[in-house]
Amino acid sequence: MVNPSKIIEGGVEYSLGTFDGKSVEYDFQKILVYLDSKGKLLFGKHFKIYDDDRDIILKLCNYFVRDQKACEENEIDLDKGILLSGPVGCGKTSLMQLLKHLVPHQRPYSLIPSRNIVFAFNHLGYKTIEDYGNGSFFCFDDLGVEPIGRHYGKDCNVMGEVILSRYELFISNKIKTHATTNLNAQELEDLYGNRVRSRMRQLFNLIAFHKNANDKRK
Repeated sequence: MVNPSKIIEGGVEYSLGTFDGKSVEYDFQKILVYLDSKGKLLFGKHFKIYDDDRDIILKLCNYFVRDQKACEENEIDLDKGILLSGPVGCGKTSLMQLLKHLVPHQRPYSLIPSRNIVFAFNHLGYKTIEDYGNGSFFCFDDLGVEPIGRHYGKDCNVMGEVILSRYELFISNKIKTHATTNLNAQELEDLYGNRVRSRMRQLFNLIAFHKNANDKRK
């Protein structure tokens, strides 16, 4: 039997908690040890888990391991995706790349820079929006800083259209979408309009870093 409470990385076995044959009781301190080690493997030896981020990481871990009680206490809906917001350099992208490794038994998502989707639209047109409106799992990185798309002389708010497509998928098939953004709720509404912002509320759980969170890239 596969034991989901243990993960092997680089020949080292990490325990994430205890498994009774039916469910895992996760231990956050053990999870942090694993995430720190996996982060160094993914991003280099400079990677570290910051004490200031522990509350955010705990919420994200509770979501990904599907701890229903903890998520209910934090008003996190397990059926929705995650919109992780915060200032530039606070570690949003790294965390979303890292945390999917915590649950290798769950279906993984692909992390795609939003600007790359716009560049693809400029080249291929509306087929790009169709491609991202399929049943695959995605995390759209840096939502809101991408340029406006332009194909054969026509402008298109590409990510706004993609979000509407992802919303339809969520309603019909419970297909989740995740995203990271540097923008706040008002900035997102100004950029994408009230209709898209309304869909985003239904599509995402908002988890936000403090606006003064440190820039880890400095």
